Amino acid sequence: MSRLGTCASIIDARSESEFQLDHIPGAVNWPSLNDEERKRVGTIYVQDSPFEARKRGAALVAANVARHIEMHVLDKPKSWQPLVYCWRGGQRSGALALVLSQIGFRVQVIQGGYKAFRTAVLAALPALAQRLHYRVVCGPTGCGKTRLLHALADAGAQVLDLEALANHRSSVLGAIPGRPQPSQRHFETRLWDTMSRFDPSRPVFVESESRKVGNLAVPGELMQAMRTSPCLRLQLPDDERVALLLEDYALFVSDPSLFRDRLEALVPLRGKAQVAAWQTMVQQGDFDTVVRELLARHYDPGYAASMARSFSGFDAAKLIAPEDHSTGAMARLAAKILEETP
Repeated sequence: MSRLGTCASIIDARSESEFQLDHIPGAVNWPSLNDEERKRVGTIYVQDSPFEARKRGAALVAANVARHIEMHVLDKPKSWQPLVYCWRGGQRSGALALVLSQIGFRVQVIQGGYKAFRTAVLAALPALAQRLHYRVVCGPTGCGKTRLLHALADAGAQVLDLEALANHRSSVLGAIPGRPQPSQRHFETRLWDTMSRFDPSRPVFVESESRKVGNLAVPGELMQAMRTSPCLRLQLPDDERVALLLEDYALFVSDPSLFRDRLEALVPLRGKAQVAAWQTMVQQGDFDTVVRELLARHYDPGYAASMARSFSGFDAAKLIAPEDHSTGAMARLAAKILEETP
């Protein structure tokens, strides 16, 4: 995998659904056969014969390769050096690589294809998780953990933002409209890509996530490493927490129906009557009260005990507090943390 960064382009010759499920970071999708074509060829393979299927597949691949060249290759200089792969480095990538080579480009094909890449990622993740040392930012909902991580990253710190990689704010209300979560496979690829860039001699700041971020599972080795790492305990007054959440979830304020729909997920935990009361407050525009009650009755109870059980460094964590919830205050706090971090 070390040679991937040396290539001008990484081309995934698999179908669009295979690409969507997971792909090598930075790859573009040039399907040799799209989903519908793969299905059609597979049907011929089963109902007629492998020979007939190969003939039909070859015709479709030839047409698709020609289209990719017309759309993407005509402006490429002779020095362009693409890296091509498919599922196992076989026929689909080989057909594209052959034509590009005949044109005169220097083409590389990943031996073993995506399958080999996936195997390498799974083998690398545990070692990556264990070779890094972490500073875990803890704190109750709304205290600004994500804002602090962003400020630390802006200040030059190494930050592992699990929520950004998972496209989820890691709570019952945390799904991000218009940004579906990646597959578990692609989440793990994103983790590998991010963590492999870190310098093991410097700390990595990460939020005190649970085992799952939305529907995605954090790899066990990473979770274990986080749970045995030193912690920072972020504090913010309740008024500031409410103000921060109303800013971060501004979409709920602008679209109360979405907020009411999301609250339905709390019925199994808080009961129909309580959720209905919150939904009525939302309908009336009393967002401040709803947020305060969500913190007091849903998010905060049991938080400290849960953190102490899950993170061995929580009880001894250093207390840190910004002046307020603003990005400027978080930036100043980040600078202070980095000054004091060995």
